[in-house]
Amino acid sequence: MATANDKRQAPNDAATGLINGVLNWVHDRAPGVLPAYKKHMSEYFAPKNFNVWYYFGSLAMLVLVNQIVTGIFLTMHFKPSAAEAFASVEYIMRDVEWGWLIRYMHSTGASLFFIVVYLHMFRGLMYGSYQKPRELVWVLGMLIYLVLMAEAFMGYVLPWGQMSFWGAKVIISLFGAIPVIGNGLTEWIMGDYLPGDATLGRFFALHVIALPLVLLLLVVLHLGALHEVGSNNPDGVDIKYGPKGNRWSPTAPTDGIPFHPYYTMKDLFGVGFFLTLAAFIIFFTPAFGGWFLEHDNFTEANRLVTPEHIKPVWYYTPYYAMLRVIPNKLGGVIVMFAAIAILFAVPWLDKSKVRSHRYRGPITKAMLALLVVSFVWLGKIGAGPGTDPVETIIGRVLTFLYFAFFITMPFWTRIDRTKPVPERVTTHD
Repeated sequence: MATANDKRQAPNDAATGLINGVLNWVHDRAPGVLPAYKKHMSEYFAPKNFNVWYYFGSLAMLVLVNQIVTGIFLTMHFKPSAAEAFASVEYIMRDVEWGWLIRYMHSTGASLFFIVVYLHMFRGLMYGSYQKPRELVWVLGMLIYLVLMAEAFMGYVLPWGQMSFWGAKVIISLFGAIPVIGNGLTEWIMGDYLPGDATLGRFFALHVIALPLVLLLLVVLHLGALHEVGSNNPDGVDIKYGPKGNRWSPTAPTDGIPFHPYYTMKDLFGVGFFLTLAAFIIFFTPAFGGWFLEHDNFTEANRLVTPEHIKPVWYYTPYYAMLRVIPNKLGGVIVMFAAIAILFAVPWLDKSKVRSHRYRGPITKAMLALLVVSFVWLGKIGAGPGTDPVETIIGRVLTFLYFAFFITMPFWTRIDRTKPVPERVTTHD
């Protein structure tokens, strides 16, 4: 006679058999899928001591998906022409059902994308995640950052508001500072003498098709390179393999746990908190006081009326400040692009034998704090009108300090005192 436990067990066995049957069916027809899933999820062993700083990589993936999905819906109604672009955005906001929500999810998502990327980069600098053997992971991450900046700039131009038009004119005209080919290059990028239909058409194609494909490819390569060498951790030491492994596998590292389900569940908590914060911004303050959406951009582009202050979105303002405080136009362009290019060299500039700032001395911590202060303060200066001579002098000093961090890194990373590094990962904060 069947007991109650037997009756409950039967459906469970049936469900397990169905799942196994589906997995076997997929495996027979696509043998590489299940091994790939195991390699990158259930059998990818990450260090057991990840902290809150390790949320931002997965959050960047979440925002990327949001940008792609909302962008697809926006392209259904957007018209990439100088005569219709602004009106089509107004149509999306006023007449398309839930169009205002999709647009604000996309515009807020752009700023949130840069917030999580900047925090993700800062975590890499803190814990030395760029050191050997993760140099390629860092370089691919910087390429993602570079493509993301281009993608965001072209998307910013598309609504064809006042700041979109004049921002495009100012930024594209920077290429005119290049000797000999500058003017021709500027006209080639814009497709005209001023931003117009040709500019919008090519920026729309790049923003919607070309750059997202490049971005997705780089993200896949970034994750692939990371999973080949393994994740870094707050201690900056590699996870060790014990003689008996651990309870998941005899060949598994004793200092690691499977990424799925442990870190996927942990990331879900971060996702919940992040989505709550994003929802608050979208529903209550989508412009975020003019930081996420400038007030001038709610006015249609007019090539005969210049805004009082032309400035980029907040995530470009540190570099814009560097450009503006240099009196020579070509010099300012070189400094601005050099400020981004020097980030690629970080793995080879750092000569310390210790990865994590936990076990480095006071010089490293002071220099890292100085970098953060310089970058944030430059962002504030770049968001201002740029008419204060004292602010210009401060901007030059901060630009010097920004570059000094990287140029002097081979010296202060050698002489800085270090603490003994544990042989195995710890769980302390």
